[in-house]
Amino acid sequence: MIWENWKKGFDAWEKTTAQYVDHWLRSPMLLQPLGTMFTQAFKAKAAADKATEMVWGLWGLPTKRDQERTLHALNQLQSRLLDLEEKLSDLNQPERRA
Repeated sequence: MIWENWKKGFDAWEKTTAQYVDHWLRSPMLLQPLGTMFTQAFKAKAAADKATEMVWGLWGLPTKRDQERTLHALNQLQSRLLDLEEKLSDLNQPERRA
């Protein structure tokens, strides 16, 4: 009995609170400042990333982009090497059977 009364009270509180929160989450008074804040945060992050990349480059260290290019080239070389190994294996198979 106590649990049922508590559950009814909780359900009523949750319904009222959900309506109130939903109203505020759709309000332009909240959304516009949040949008501005996120825009500024993303711009600051982009500027920080650019500055970090420039510092790494000035020190002669590879940047994230440099590392990605190198990894891509290594993946291409590995793919070509595997293709050549398969071709070589195909060429050697008839000799093994003979």
